[in-house]
Amino acid sequence: MAPIELQAALGELLGDARLVASELPDCDLKLWLIDADNMDRAFSPEETRRILDEPPYWSFCWASGLAMARYLAERPEWVAGKRVLDFGAGSGIAGIAAAKAGALEVVACDLDPLALQASRANAVLNGVELNYSSDFFAEEDRFDLILVADVLYDRANLPLLDEFLSRGRQALVADSRVRDFRHPLYRQLDTLHALTLPDLAEPHEFRQVSLYHASRGAV
Repeated sequence: MAPIELQAALGELLGDARLVASELPDCDLKLWLIDADNMDRAFSPEETRRILDEPPYWSFCWASGLAMARYLAERPEWVAGKRVLDFGAGSGIAGIAAAKAGALEVVACDLDPLALQASRANAVLNGVELNYSSDFFAEEDRFDLILVADVLYDRANLPLLDEFLSRGRQALVADSRVRDFRHPLYRQLDTLHALTLPDLAEPHEFRQVSLYHASRGAV
């Protein structure tokens, strides 16, 4: 059964929307996601207004998060035995993947209380334990790795790239939106392929996920 509080919050935005425990493709994870059938219809003006005011990011598996989850599953050495923070956790997929890959500790961090609830529910669904934070800057500088997936969709968040290494020795960023990515501390590691679920029929370019890495002290 879908988590009651999350289902109620989604219902306030879209009256007949339902959360469904969904298996992710090419990934040994499940998430509570908004049902695909509900997305395949026209929204009323009031529904559109509510979605724009309070978008339920946590009820989707965004392409960058899925790509990062697959990457960590294939390369667990990034997180195994390490302290990890999942910044802008949303559904919690990156943090859950890190926990599955053997992280010593994972903190799911998000400003949105519903995202933290979703991360908690999804952690239970996947049989892992996470810790939770609503304030990145209240955290101590104690993390081995900061995970950042699908946060740069808003270019106003780009200055955060300078802040991630203030709390972690390394940062791993997955993004499919910024095509002119330039930062002296970050280098591109790979280009990954993934899609958002439920499928929003996004342009092909948004299914190409770039993975960037930064390390404290690197030039």
